[in-house]
Amino acid sequence: MPKTIVEIKQQLDAHIGDNLTVVAQVGRKKVTRRKGILTKTFPAVFVVDLDQDQSKIERVSYSYTDVLTRNIELLF
Repeated sequence: MPKTIVEIKQQLDAHIGDNLTVVAQVGRKKVTRRKGILTKTFPAVFVVDLDQDQSKIERVSYSYTDVLTRNIELLF
């Protein structure tokens, strides 16, 4: 598990264009799973284009701190 935001960004830069599943903690016992493609990385956030068959939302962004604090998990 990466220990800094810079390491997380570097690892995600290597996976641009890859399919992934985002597992996000929504509440105490609620978890959502969304499938999509990692499209862009920016200095503070990264963007995932979601699979249109599973979600009405086209695109979501997450911050690197979400990965660092384990609020979301990325599965490639």
